This record gives sequence, C-alpha cells and structure tokens, in this order.
Amino acid sequence: MRRGLLLGVGVTLLVLLAGALLMVTFGLVPANADASPPALERWAAKKSLRATIAREAQKGDNPVALTDDNLLAGMKLYVPNCTLCHGGADGAASVVARGLYQRAPQLAKDGVEDDPPGVTQWKISHGIRFTAMPSFDRTLSEEQVWQLTLFLSHMDKLPPAVEAAWRQAASAPPPPHG
Repeated sequence: MRRGLLLGVGVTLLVLLAGALLMVTFGLVPANADASPPALERWAAKKSLRATIAREAQKGDNPVALTDDNLLAGMKLYVPNCTLCHGGADGAASVVARGLYQRAPQLAKDGVEDDPPGVTQWKISHGIRFTAMPSFDRTLSEEQVWQLTLFLSHMDKLPPAVEAAWRQAASAPPPPHG
C-alpha cells in the first residue's frame, strides 16, 4: 500500500513537471512584455521578493544625514539613472516606461516614502529579478545608494531649494547620447 502511494505521488509529480516543461517548450507561457502574467508567476515573484527583502534588507534609519546637500546629491543621481523608467517631477511616464513589463512605479506619484529605508536601499543596490530594475551595486557607491534612498524617502516633502532643483531638472532636456 505505502509503495503504491509513493509510486502514485512520484508519477503525478513527473506528469506535472512534464506538462510544465511542454507548456514552456511550446510557448504556452507568455514571454512577451505586453501580456498579463499568469497568477502563479505574479504570486511567486511577489512572495519571493518580499521574503528576500525581509531577510536581507538593513533595519533602522538611513545612515546618510538628512541635509539639503544629501537630498540634492540623491536627486542628481535619480535624474540620469531613474527618470527614464520611474519618471520625473511631473510624474509623467516616458515612452520607455509605458512599454515596460513589469510596470515601473512612477515615483513622483507612486512614491516609496512610506517604505523603510533599508527596503528602498536593497532594491536600488540589488535590483529586482524579472523586471527592468537593475542592480546599482557595482555602479554607485554605498553612500550614493543611501543618498538616492534619502531623496526617494523625502520626494513628497523636499525643502524649497531641493524642490526647485528637482523641478528644474525635470524640465531640462535630456542629455545627448553619444
């Protein structure tokens, strides 16, 4: 009896695995950016991200002091590195952002001000798998990541000088690519 049960469970698992492999092999699982993801994919991605961040994100306050200079430094990092996907001060999505899958939050509208600093820092440092969110761990220093985190954490309540610079940066034409 026990042997038959184990054999049945094993065969069932093999059939499910073979079915999943066939679905992937024959393109029955959407791979295009303009398709809605299956519920299982959404669930797995969210569950994994939340669990990883809960385990790995630093706890506590941002080690970078809340000063205009640090907020300006964060804003100056945001403009060239983040606006293409996450939008500028006007909250408008770029043509690239409108075509992204997963959709990138437009941070002037859908900010992360209520997220713990360690969560935002983790996302900037490590990026998010299966999205367009890159890891900045190799391109920004730890202090720069925290300055960017500081800016994002205060994006909805910037001091007047930083707010003016943010609005000015949003209206400036993008730098030429070369």
